[in-house]
Amino acid sequence: MYFITGTDTDVGKTFISACLTYILNGTYWKPIQAGDLQTGGDTQRVKDLTGLSDTHFLSPLYNLSHAVSPHESARRDGITIDINNINLPHTDKKLIIEGAGGLMVPINQNFFMIDVIKKIGLPVILVSRTQIGTLNHTLLSVKMLRDYNIPIKGIILNGVPSAHVTESIKFYSKCDILAEIPYLESEYKTVFYAKSFFQDSLV
Repeated sequence: MYFITGTDTDVGKTFISACLTYILNGTYWKPIQAGDLQTGGDTQRVKDLTGLSDTHFLSPLYNLSHAVSPHESARRDGITIDINNINLPHTDKKLIIEGAGGLMVPINQNFFMIDVIKKIGLPVILVSRTQIGTLNHTLLSVKMLRDYNIPIKGIILNGVPSAHVTESIKFYSKCDILAEIPYLESEYKTVFYAKSFFQDSLV
């Protein structure tokens, strides 16, 4: 069971979550969904990408209307996200939980996404870019996770391959690189094709 977070928004968390849900024949859950409600949000996207039945999916705990930070989307909807309501759900399958945004995205006036991760208690898989700037974002994220004593399963790199970026992240973060997903054209951007890039240790 893993919590999937990223160094940034739109870093590829949902696609990676879909890959892991498919590879592990697991259960997918995104407790906080902000925006895209008309299309079913990221839960529907993972359903479409994996082709798995509804039994592999849990509904979001908070379905927020606006595609902005969860705390602001909740404010606009007239509600407050209560971290005490976000608990590890029961499932007989391997659980993949996808966070919203990065670690320091606020969920309310007092707590951030990293507090949700700490409360749930699962090891984290960190999804990172390969473009310029990723060393700073990745290493800051790793430091935050370690400051919170959150176990890190490893890092998945998503983007145009770069050997020096991979080696630098591995060296400075002291984390395992679980997969390197190259930039995929739309016809290849499927969980079935991407499966070959993951370490056997995750399967």
